[in-house]
Amino acid sequence: MLNLETQAHIRHLFFAEHWKIGTIAQQLGVHPDAVRHALQTDSFHREQALRPCITDPYVEFVRETLKNYPQLRATRIFQMLRDRGYTGSIVQLRRVVARLRPIRREAFLRLCVFPGEQAQADWAHFGEVRVGRARRRLSCFLITLSYSRALYLEFFFDQTMENFLRGHVHAFQAWSGTPRITLYDNLKSVVLERRGDAILFNPRLLELCGHYHFLARPCQVRAGNQKGRIERAIRYVRESFWAARTFNTLEECNRQALLWRDQIAHQRPWPGDDSRTVAQAFEEEQSRLLPLPEHPFPTDLVCAVQSKKTIYIRFDLNDYSIPPHAVGRPLTLVASDSQVRILDGTEELACHHRFYDRGQLVLDPTHQQELLQEKKARGSTPGGRLEQAVPESGALLEAAFARGESTHSQTAQLLKLLDTYGPAELREAIREALEHGTPRVSSVAFLLRKYQRSRQRRAPAPVDLSQHPELAALDMQPQNLEVYDELTKQDDDEK
Repeated sequence: MLNLETQAHIRHLFFAEHWKIGTIAQQLGVHPDAVRHALQTDSFHREQALRPCITDPYVEFVRETLKNYPQLRATRIFQMLRDRGYTGSIVQLRRVVARLRPIRREAFLRLCVFPGEQAQADWAHFGEVRVGRARRRLSCFLITLSYSRALYLEFFFDQTMENFLRGHVHAFQAWSGTPRITLYDNLKSVVLERRGDAILFNPRLLELCGHYHFLARPCQVRAGNQKGRIERAIRYVRESFWAARTFNTLEECNRQALLWRDQIAHQRPWPGDDSRTVAQAFEEEQSRLLPLPEHPFPTDLVCAVQSKKTIYIRFDLNDYSIPPHAVGRPLTLVASDSQVRILDGTEELACHHRFYDRGQLVLDPTHQQELLQEKKARGSTPGGRLEQAVPESGALLEAAFARGESTHSQTAQLLKLLDTYGPAELREAIREALEHGTPRVSSVAFLLRKYQRSRQRRAPAPVDLSQHPELAALDMQPQNLEVYDELTKQDDDEK
Protein backbone atom coordinates (compact mmCIF):
# COMPACT_ATOMS: atom_id res chain seq x y z
CA MET A 1 0.00 0.00 0.00
CA LEU A 2 1.30 3.47 -0.93
CA ASN A 3 1.98 5.94 1.87
CA LEU A 4 0.23 9.34 1.99
CA GLU A 5 3.26 11.23 0.69
CA THR A 6 3.50 9.06 -2.44
CA GLN A 7 -0.25 9.32 -3.04
CA ALA A 8 -0.06 13.12 -2.84
CA HIS A 9 2.88 13.16 -5.27
CA ILE A 10 0.98 10.96 -7.74
CA ARG A 11 -2.09 13.26 -7.62
CA HIS A 12 0.13 16.29 -8.21
CA LEU A 13 1.79 14.74 -11.28
CA PHE A 14 -1.56 13.66 -12.73
CA PHE A 15 -3.82 16.64 -12.04
CA ALA A 16 -1.27 19.47 -12.03
CA GLU A 17 1.47 18.32 -14.42
CA HIS A 18 -0.91 16.21 -16.57
CA TRP A 19 1.34 13.15 -16.67
CA LYS A 20 -0.09 9.94 -17.98
CA ILE A 21 -0.69 7.03 -15.63
CA GLY A 22 1.91 4.86 -17.37
CA THR A 23 4.54 7.62 -17.12
CA ILE A 24 3.86 8.09 -13.41
CA ALA A 25 4.09 4.36 -12.78
CA GLN A 26 7.37 4.08 -14.70
CA GLN A 27 9.00 7.05 -13.01
CA LEU A 28 7.94 6.12 -9.47
CA GLY A 29 8.45 2.38 -9.91
CA VAL A 30 4.93 1.38 -8.92
CA HIS A 31 2.20 -0.62 -10.64
CA PRO A 32 -0.30 1.30 -12.83
CA ASP A 33 -3.16 -0.12 -10.73
CA ALA A 34 -1.56 1.43 -7.65
CA VAL A 35 -1.50 4.79 -9.48
CA ARG A 36 -5.19 4.48 -10.40
CA HIS A 37 -6.03 3.58 -6.80
CA ALA A 38 -4.18 6.68 -5.56
CA LEU A 39 -6.11 8.95 -7.91
CA GLN A 40 -9.44 7.69 -6.49
CA THR A 41 -11.56 8.73 -9.41
CA ASP A 42 -14.41 6.82 -11.01
CA SER A 43 -13.10 7.47 -14.50
CA PHE A 44 -10.39 4.86 -13.89
CA HIS A 45 -12.63 2.33 -12.13
CA ARG A 46 -15.40 1.84 -14.61
CA GLU A 47 -16.87 -1.62 -14.35
CA GLN A 48 -16.70 -3.70 -17.47
CA ALA A 49 -19.96 -5.10 -18.71
CA LEU A 50 -19.99 -8.89 -18.63
CA ARG A 51 -20.39 -10.46 -22.04
CA PRO A 52 -22.94 -13.25 -22.39
CA CYS A 53 -21.46 -16.75 -22.27
CA ILE A 54 -22.53 -19.66 -24.45
CA THR A 55 -23.12 -21.75 -21.33
CA ASP A 56 -25.52 -19.28 -19.66
CA PRO A 57 -28.75 -20.92 -20.97
CA TYR A 58 -27.64 -24.27 -19.52
CA VAL A 59 -26.47 -23.15 -16.08
CA GLU A 60 -29.71 -24.10 -14.30
CA PHE A 61 -29.79 -27.50 -16.00
CA VAL A 62 -26.20 -28.19 -14.95
CA ARG A 63 -26.92 -27.05 -11.40
CA GLU A 64 -29.93 -29.35 -11.06
CA THR A 65 -28.06 -32.28 -12.60
CA LEU A 66 -25.11 -31.90 -10.20
CA LYS A 67 -27.50 -31.55 -7.28
CA ASN A 68 -28.93 -34.99 -8.04
CA TYR A 69 -25.65 -36.56 -9.20
CA PRO A 70 -22.76 -34.77 -7.44
CA GLN A 71 -20.07 -37.11 -8.86
CA LEU A 72 -21.23 -37.01 -12.50
CA ARG A 73 -18.33 -36.31 -14.83
CA ALA A 74 -18.19 -33.23 -17.06
CA THR A 75 -17.82 -35.41 -20.16
CA ARG A 76 -21.23 -37.02 -19.52
CA ILE A 77 -22.86 -33.63 -18.89
CA PHE A 78 -21.29 -32.43 -22.15
CA GLN A 79 -23.01 -35.26 -24.05
CA MET A 80 -26.33 -34.43 -22.37
CA LEU A 81 -26.04 -30.76 -23.34
CA ARG A 82 -25.09 -31.59 -26.93
CA ASP A 83 -28.42 -33.42 -27.23
CA ARG A 84 -30.09 -30.21 -26.01
CA GLY A 85 -28.43 -27.91 -28.51
CA TYR A 86 -25.21 -26.88 -26.80
CA THR A 87 -22.56 -25.90 -29.39
CA GLY A 88 -19.72 -24.77 -27.12
CA SER A 89 -16.57 -26.66 -26.17
CA ILE A 90 -16.09 -28.99 -23.24
CA VAL A 91 -13.44 -26.64 -21.82
CA GLN A 92 -16.05 -23.92 -21.26
CA LEU A 93 -18.42 -26.47 -19.77
CA ARG A 94 -15.77 -27.78 -17.37
CA ARG A 95 -15.33 -24.28 -15.91
CA VAL A 96 -19.05 -24.11 -15.21
CA VAL A 97 -19.15 -27.64 -13.74
CA ALA A 98 -16.20 -26.87 -11.46
CA ARG A 99 -17.97 -23.76 -10.18
CA LEU A 100 -21.37 -25.40 -9.68
CA ARG A 101 -20.39 -28.85 -8.39
CA PRO A 102 -21.43 -29.14 -4.71
CA ILE A 103 -18.57 -29.75 -2.28
CA ARG A 104 -19.31 -32.28 0.40
CA ARG A 105 -16.55 -32.94 2.86
CA GLU A 106 -16.75 -35.95 5.09
CA ALA A 107 -16.63 -35.13 8.79
CA PHE A 108 -14.56 -37.19 11.23
CA LEU A 109 -14.29 -37.60 14.98
CA ARG A 110 -10.99 -37.28 16.79
CA LEU A 111 -9.51 -40.66 17.74
CA CYS A 112 -9.10 -41.21 21.46
CA VAL A 113 -7.14 -44.25 22.70
CA PHE A 114 -5.86 -45.53 26.00
CA PRO A 115 -2.13 -45.51 26.81
CA GLY A 116 -0.38 -48.58 25.40
CA GLU A 117 -3.48 -49.59 23.45
CA GLN A 118 -2.61 -48.84 19.83
CA ALA A 119 0.22 -48.15 17.40
CA GLN A 120 0.18 -47.32 13.67
CA ALA A 121 2.87 -48.45 11.21
CA ASP A 122 3.64 -47.90 7.55
CA TRP A 123 6.38 -47.54 4.92
CA ALA A 124 7.49 -44.22 3.41
CA HIS A 125 9.43 -43.99 0.15
CA PHE A 126 12.31 -41.48 -0.04
CA GLY A 127 13.50 -41.92 -3.62
CA GLU A 128 16.52 -43.79 -4.94
CA VAL A 129 20.15 -43.63 -3.79
CA ARG A 130 23.27 -44.95 -5.49
CA VAL A 131 25.40 -47.48 -3.62
CA GLY A 132 28.48 -48.05 -5.75
CA ARG A 133 27.12 -49.31 -9.07
CA ALA A 134 23.70 -50.27 -7.65
CA ARG A 135 20.62 -48.09 -7.35
CA ARG A 136 18.64 -48.82 -4.19
CA ARG A 137 15.14 -47.65 -3.24
CA LEU A 138 15.49 -45.90 0.11
CA SER A 139 12.49 -46.55 2.36
CA CYS A 140 11.73 -45.61 5.93
CA PHE A 141 9.81 -47.85 8.33
CA LEU A 142 7.78 -45.73 10.76
CA ILE A 143 5.69 -46.75 13.73
CA THR A 144 4.08 -44.36 16.23
CA LEU A 145 2.17 -44.89 19.45
CA SER A 146 -1.31 -43.40 19.05
CA TYR A 147 -1.51 -42.05 22.60
CA SER A 148 1.88 -40.42 23.20
CA ARG A 149 2.88 -39.96 19.51
CA ALA A 150 6.28 -41.48 20.32
CA LEU A 151 8.09 -42.40 17.11
CA TYR A 152 10.44 -45.06 15.90
CA LEU A 153 11.93 -44.76 12.41
CA GLU A 154 14.56 -46.75 10.54
CA PHE A 155 15.74 -46.51 6.94
CA PHE A 156 16.26 -49.58 4.73
CA PHE A 157 17.27 -50.22 1.13
CA ASP A 158 14.05 -52.06 0.32
CA GLN A 159 10.60 -52.89 1.67
CA THR A 160 11.03 -56.64 1.99
CA MET A 161 9.20 -58.71 4.56
CA GLU A 162 12.42 -59.23 6.54
CA ASN A 163 12.99 -55.47 6.90
CA PHE A 164 9.33 -54.97 7.81
CA LEU A 165 9.66 -57.48 10.65
CA ARG A 166 13.08 -56.10 11.60
CA GLY A 167 11.60 -52.61 11.99
CA HIS A 168 8.96 -53.93 14.41
CA VAL A 169 11.51 -55.82 16.50
CA HIS A 170 13.82 -52.81 16.77
CA ALA A 171 10.89 -50.52 17.67
CA PHE A 172 9.63 -52.83 20.42
CA GLN A 173 13.15 -53.09 21.83
CA ALA A 174 13.49 -49.29 21.79
CA TRP A 175 10.16 -48.90 23.62
CA SER A 176 10.84 -51.83 25.98
CA GLY A 177 7.30 -53.03 25.32
CA THR A 178 4.62 -53.80 22.77
CA PRO A 179 1.26 -52.09 22.06
CA ARG A 180 -1.83 -54.28 22.13
CA ILE A 181 -3.03 -53.40 18.60
CA THR A 182 -1.15 -52.17 15.52
CA LEU A 183 -2.97 -50.56 12.59
CA TYR A 184 -1.70 -51.08 9.05
CA ASP A 185 -2.51 -50.24 5.49
CA ASN A 186 -3.38 -53.15 3.18
CA LEU A 187 0.22 -53.71 2.04
CA LYS A 188 1.40 -57.17 0.99
CA SER A 189 3.55 -57.58 4.08
CA VAL A 190 0.31 -57.56 6.08
CA VAL A 191 -2.56 -58.66 3.82
CA LEU A 192 -2.13 -61.29 1.12
CA GLU A 193 -5.75 -61.19 0.02
CA ARG A 194 -8.91 -59.44 1.13
CA ARG A 195 -12.58 -59.85 0.26
CA GLY A 196 -14.62 -57.40 2.32
CA ASP A 197 -14.00 -58.15 5.97
CA ALA A 198 -12.47 -61.58 5.20
CA ILE A 199 -8.69 -61.11 5.39
CA LEU A 200 -5.87 -63.51 4.57
CA PHE A 201 -2.91 -62.31 6.64
CA ASN A 202 0.73 -62.81 5.78
CA PRO A 203 1.85 -65.87 7.81
CA ARG A 204 5.15 -64.25 8.79
CA LEU A 205 3.29 -61.30 10.32
CA LEU A 206 1.07 -63.70 12.26
CA GLU A 207 4.22 -65.35 13.64
CA LEU A 208 5.41 -61.91 14.78
CA CYS A 209 2.02 -61.20 16.39
CA GLY A 210 2.09 -64.53 18.22
CA HIS A 211 5.61 -63.89 19.46
CA TYR A 212 4.88 -60.39 20.86
CA HIS A 213 1.18 -61.00 21.77
CA PHE A 214 -0.33 -58.09 19.79
CA LEU A 215 -3.09 -57.94 17.18
CA ALA A 216 -2.66 -56.78 13.59
CA ARG A 217 -5.60 -54.74 12.33
CA PRO A 218 -5.68 -53.54 8.70
CA CYS A 219 -7.64 -50.40 7.85
CA GLN A 220 -10.50 -50.39 5.38
CA VAL A 221 -9.53 -50.13 1.72
CA ARG A 222 -8.94 -46.51 0.64
CA ALA A 223 -9.54 -45.26 4.19
CA GLY A 224 -6.30 -43.52 5.07
CA ASN A 225 -8.12 -41.40 7.66
CA GLN A 226 -8.26 -44.48 9.91
CA LYS A 227 -4.49 -44.28 10.40
CA GLY A 228 -4.07 -40.55 10.16
CA ARG A 229 -1.47 -40.37 12.91
CA ILE A 230 1.12 -42.40 11.01
CA GLU A 231 0.34 -40.43 7.83
CA ARG A 232 0.92 -37.20 9.73
CA ALA A 233 4.12 -38.67 11.21
CA ILE A 234 5.41 -39.47 7.71
CA ARG A 235 4.74 -35.89 6.62
CA TYR A 236 6.47 -34.62 9.76
CA VAL A 237 9.56 -36.75 9.00
CA ARG A 238 9.69 -35.48 5.41
CA GLU A 239 9.44 -31.82 6.42
CA SER A 240 11.39 -31.74 9.67
CA PHE A 241 14.05 -34.46 9.27
CA TRP A 242 14.56 -35.33 5.62
CA ALA A 243 14.55 -31.85 4.04
CA ALA A 244 18.07 -30.50 3.27
CA ARG A 245 19.85 -33.36 5.07
CA THR A 246 22.95 -35.16 3.77
CA PHE A 247 24.53 -38.48 4.70
CA ASN A 248 27.08 -40.87 3.21
CA THR A 249 25.99 -44.26 4.55
CA LEU A 250 22.78 -45.91 5.67
CA GLU A 251 24.18 -46.23 9.19
CA GLU A 252 24.84 -42.48 9.30
CA CYS A 253 21.29 -41.78 8.09
CA ASN A 254 19.77 -43.94 10.83
CA ARG A 255 22.04 -42.39 13.46
CA GLN A 256 20.87 -38.90 12.48
CA ALA A 257 17.24 -40.07 12.41
CA LEU A 258 17.33 -41.38 15.97
CA LEU A 259 19.15 -38.25 17.13
CA TRP A 260 16.45 -36.09 15.50
CA ARG A 261 13.75 -38.21 17.14
CA ASP A 262 15.19 -37.73 20.63
CA GLN A 263 16.10 -34.05 20.30
CA ILE A 264 13.30 -32.72 18.08
CA ALA A 265 10.34 -35.06 17.62
CA HIS A 266 10.02 -36.20 21.22
CA GLN A 267 10.58 -32.68 22.58
CA ARG A 268 7.66 -31.13 20.68
CA PRO A 269 4.45 -30.31 22.61
CA TRP A 270 2.15 -33.26 23.13
CA PRO A 271 -1.10 -32.77 21.15
CA GLY A 272 -3.19 -33.92 24.13
CA ASP A 273 -1.75 -31.26 26.46
CA ASP A 274 0.67 -28.62 25.18
CA SER A 275 2.09 -28.15 28.65
CA ARG A 276 3.74 -31.59 28.33
CA THR A 277 6.13 -32.98 25.73
CA VAL A 278 5.83 -36.17 23.72
CA ALA A 279 8.70 -37.66 25.73
CA GLN A 280 6.81 -37.02 28.99
CA ALA A 281 3.65 -38.60 27.59
CA PHE A 282 5.68 -41.59 26.45
CA GLU A 283 7.06 -42.08 29.97
CA GLU A 284 3.46 -42.36 31.16
CA GLU A 285 2.51 -44.77 28.36
CA GLN A 286 5.60 -46.97 28.57
CA SER A 287 4.44 -48.66 31.76
CA ARG A 288 1.19 -49.68 30.01
CA LEU A 289 2.91 -51.52 27.16
CA LEU A 290 2.99 -55.32 27.05
CA PRO A 291 6.26 -56.82 28.35
CA LEU A 292 8.73 -58.18 25.80
CA PRO A 293 9.36 -61.93 25.45
CA GLU A 294 12.65 -63.40 26.57
CA HIS A 295 14.10 -63.63 23.05
CA PRO A 296 13.60 -61.31 20.06
CA PHE A 297 11.77 -62.56 17.00
CA PRO A 298 14.15 -63.94 14.29
CA THR A 299 13.98 -61.74 11.20
CA ASP A 300 16.79 -63.17 9.04
CA LEU A 301 16.05 -64.23 5.47
CA VAL A 302 16.44 -68.01 5.04
CA CYS A 303 16.53 -69.51 1.54
CA ALA A 304 17.88 -72.58 -0.24
CA VAL A 305 20.86 -72.01 -2.57
CA GLN A 306 23.24 -74.12 -4.65
CA SER A 307 26.36 -73.43 -6.69
CA LYS A 308 26.65 -75.47 -9.87
CA LYS A 309 30.29 -74.91 -10.82
CA THR A 310 32.03 -72.00 -9.05
CA ILE A 311 32.78 -71.37 -5.38
CA TYR A 312 30.34 -68.42 -5.33
CA ILE A 313 26.69 -68.08 -4.30
CA ARG A 314 24.74 -65.20 -5.91
CA PHE A 315 22.62 -63.17 -3.47
CA ASP A 316 21.16 -59.68 -3.82
CA LEU A 317 23.32 -58.65 -6.84
CA ASN A 318 26.59 -59.88 -5.26
CA ASP A 319 28.56 -63.17 -5.11
CA TYR A 320 29.68 -64.71 -1.80
CA SER A 321 32.31 -67.47 -1.64
CA ILE A 322 31.88 -70.97 -0.20
CA PRO A 323 34.40 -73.82 0.41
CA PRO A 324 35.19 -75.90 -2.70
CA HIS A 325 33.78 -79.10 -1.25
CA ALA A 326 30.34 -77.44 -0.98
CA VAL A 327 30.02 -76.81 -4.73
CA GLY A 328 27.03 -78.66 -6.17
CA ARG A 329 25.49 -79.44 -2.80
CA PRO A 330 22.16 -77.97 -1.56
CA LEU A 331 22.93 -75.28 1.02
CA THR A 332 21.04 -72.78 3.17
CA LEU A 333 21.65 -69.02 3.04
CA VAL A 334 20.81 -66.93 6.11
CA ALA A 335 20.96 -63.15 5.55
CA SER A 336 20.56 -60.40 8.12
CA ASP A 337 20.90 -56.67 7.46
CA SER A 338 24.67 -56.87 8.07
CA GLN A 339 25.76 -60.51 7.53
CA VAL A 340 25.39 -63.32 5.01
CA ARG A 341 25.89 -66.84 6.40
CA ILE A 342 25.92 -70.05 4.36
CA LEU A 343 25.07 -73.30 6.15
CA ASP A 344 25.26 -76.98 5.31
CA GLY A 345 22.64 -78.37 7.62
CA THR A 346 23.66 -76.97 11.01
CA GLU A 347 27.31 -76.46 10.04
CA GLU A 348 28.34 -72.91 9.12
CA LEU A 349 30.48 -72.98 5.97
CA ALA A 350 30.97 -69.24 5.43
CA CYS A 351 30.15 -65.92 7.07
CA HIS A 352 30.52 -62.66 5.12
CA HIS A 353 29.75 -58.99 5.64
CA ARG A 354 26.70 -58.07 3.56
CA PHE A 355 27.26 -55.66 0.67
CA TYR A 356 24.59 -53.51 -1.00
CA ASP A 357 26.73 -52.67 -4.04
CA ARG A 358 26.34 -54.54 -7.33
CA GLY A 359 28.60 -57.20 -8.87
CA GLN A 360 30.90 -57.56 -5.86
CA LEU A 361 32.94 -60.76 -5.38
CA VAL A 362 33.01 -61.30 -1.62
CA LEU A 363 35.83 -63.82 -1.24
CA ASP A 364 37.20 -65.54 1.82
CA PRO A 365 40.94 -66.10 1.06
CA THR A 366 40.86 -69.51 2.74
CA HIS A 367 38.25 -70.72 0.23
CA GLN A 368 40.42 -69.69 -2.71
CA GLN A 369 43.54 -71.22 -1.19
CA GLU A 370 41.73 -74.48 -0.52
CA LEU A 371 40.53 -74.62 -4.12
CA LEU A 372 44.04 -74.00 -5.49
CA GLN A 373 45.47 -76.76 -3.32
CA GLU A 374 42.82 -79.20 -4.53
CA LYS A 375 43.47 -78.25 -8.13
CA LYS A 376 47.18 -78.82 -7.67
CA ALA A 377 46.69 -82.14 -5.88
CA ARG A 378 44.26 -83.53 -8.43
CA GLY A 379 45.95 -82.09 -11.50
CA SER A 380 42.64 -80.92 -12.80
CA THR A 381 43.95 -79.93 -16.26
CA PRO A 382 44.76 -82.68 -18.80
CA GLY A 383 48.41 -81.64 -19.03
CA GLY A 384 48.69 -81.52 -15.28
CA ARG A 385 47.29 -85.03 -14.84
CA LEU A 386 49.66 -86.41 -17.48
CA GLU A 387 52.71 -84.68 -16.00
CA GLN A 388 51.82 -85.84 -12.51
CA ALA A 389 51.45 -89.49 -13.61
CA VAL A 390 54.36 -89.56 -16.11
CA PRO A 391 56.94 -86.82 -15.46
CA GLU A 392 58.90 -87.93 -18.58
CA SER A 393 56.01 -86.76 -20.77
CA GLY A 394 57.18 -83.15 -20.47
CA ALA A 395 60.48 -83.89 -22.24
CA LEU A 396 58.66 -85.86 -24.95
CA LEU A 397 56.16 -83.02 -25.60
CA GLU A 398 58.94 -80.43 -25.77
CA ALA A 399 60.89 -82.51 -28.31
CA ALA A 400 57.73 -83.17 -30.32
CA PHE A 401 56.85 -79.46 -30.35
CA ALA A 402 60.36 -78.65 -31.59
CA ARG A 403 59.71 -80.98 -34.55
CA GLY A 404 56.45 -79.20 -35.42
CA GLU A 405 53.99 -81.53 -33.69
CA SER A 406 50.82 -80.20 -32.02
CA THR A 407 51.22 -80.24 -28.25
CA HIS A 408 47.46 -80.43 -27.71
CA SER A 409 47.08 -83.42 -30.03
CA GLN A 410 50.11 -85.16 -28.56
CA THR A 411 48.82 -84.64 -25.01
CA ALA A 412 45.39 -86.03 -25.87
CA GLN A 413 46.91 -89.16 -27.42
CA LEU A 414 49.27 -89.69 -24.48
CA LEU A 415 46.31 -89.48 -22.10
CA LYS A 416 44.55 -92.23 -24.04
CA LEU A 417 47.70 -94.37 -23.86
CA LEU A 418 47.93 -93.62 -20.12
CA ASP A 419 44.37 -94.86 -19.59
CA THR A 420 45.01 -97.98 -21.72
CA TYR A 421 48.46 -99.17 -20.58
CA GLY A 422 48.98 -97.44 -17.22
CA PRO A 423 51.73 -95.07 -16.05
CA ALA A 424 54.53 -97.66 -15.61
CA GLU A 425 54.55 -98.98 -19.17
CA LEU A 426 53.97 -95.50 -20.63
CA ARG A 427 56.93 -94.18 -18.69
CA GLU A 428 59.16 -97.00 -19.99
CA ALA A 429 58.01 -96.46 -23.59
CA ILE A 430 58.64 -92.70 -23.44
CA ARG A 431 62.17 -93.25 -22.12
CA GLU A 432 62.95 -95.68 -24.95
CA ALA A 433 61.46 -93.35 -27.57
CA LEU A 434 63.61 -90.50 -26.29
CA GLU A 435 66.73 -92.73 -26.33
CA HIS A 436 66.06 -93.72 -29.94
CA GLY A 437 65.50 -90.09 -30.96
CA THR A 438 61.84 -90.59 -32.01
CA PRO A 439 59.89 -88.23 -29.72
CA ARG A 440 56.47 -88.89 -31.21
CA VAL A 441 53.34 -90.47 -29.81
CA SER A 442 53.26 -92.92 -32.70
CA SER A 443 56.65 -94.26 -31.59
CA VAL A 444 55.46 -94.56 -28.02
CA ALA A 445 52.33 -96.42 -29.16
CA PHE A 446 54.49 -98.79 -31.27
CA LEU A 447 56.70 -99.57 -28.30
CA LEU A 448 53.69 -100.18 -26.06
CA ARG A 449 52.20 -102.66 -28.57
CA LYS A 450 55.62 -104.33 -28.81
CA TYR A 451 55.70 -104.74 -25.02
CA GLN A 452 52.23 -106.21 -25.16
CA ARG A 453 53.14 -108.79 -27.82
CA SER A 454 56.25 -109.83 -25.88
CA ARG A 455 54.12 -110.47 -22.83
CA GLN A 456 51.77 -112.64 -24.90
CA ARG A 457 54.70 -114.99 -26.05
CA ARG A 458 55.61 -115.90 -22.50
CA ALA A 459 55.02 -119.54 -21.22
CA PRO A 460 51.36 -120.05 -20.68
CA ALA A 461 50.22 -120.13 -17.15
CA PRO A 462 48.95 -123.47 -15.83
CA VAL A 463 45.24 -124.02 -16.27
CA ASP A 464 43.21 -124.29 -13.10
CA LEU A 465 40.54 -126.96 -13.57
CA SER A 466 39.28 -126.87 -10.00
CA GLN A 467 36.19 -125.02 -11.14
CA HIS A 468 35.51 -127.62 -13.92
CA PRO A 469 35.91 -131.19 -12.50
CA GLU A 470 34.27 -132.72 -15.62
CA LEU A 471 37.27 -131.64 -17.72
CA ALA A 472 39.74 -133.28 -15.31
CA ALA A 473 38.15 -136.71 -15.91
CA LEU A 474 38.27 -136.30 -19.69
CA ASP A 475 40.36 -139.12 -21.37
CA MET A 476 42.23 -138.11 -24.54
CA GLN A 477 43.71 -140.79 -26.89
CA PRO A 478 47.26 -139.87 -28.02
CA GLN A 479 47.80 -139.76 -31.82
CA ASN A 480 50.78 -141.07 -33.86
CA LEU A 481 52.53 -138.05 -35.30
CA GLU A 482 54.86 -140.06 -37.64
CA VAL A 483 52.09 -139.96 -40.24
CA TYR A 484 52.67 -136.22 -40.69
CA ASP A 485 56.44 -136.87 -41.15
CA GLU A 486 55.77 -139.38 -43.95
CA LEU A 487 53.48 -136.93 -45.73
CA THR A 488 56.17 -134.32 -45.58
CA LYS A 489 58.76 -136.80 -46.97
CA GLN A 490 56.51 -137.70 -49.95
CA ASP A 491 56.19 -134.03 -50.87
CA ASP A 492 59.99 -133.69 -50.89
CA ASP A 493 60.40 -136.73 -53.22
CA GLU A 494 57.92 -135.34 -55.72
CA LYS A 495 59.87 -132.15 -55.95
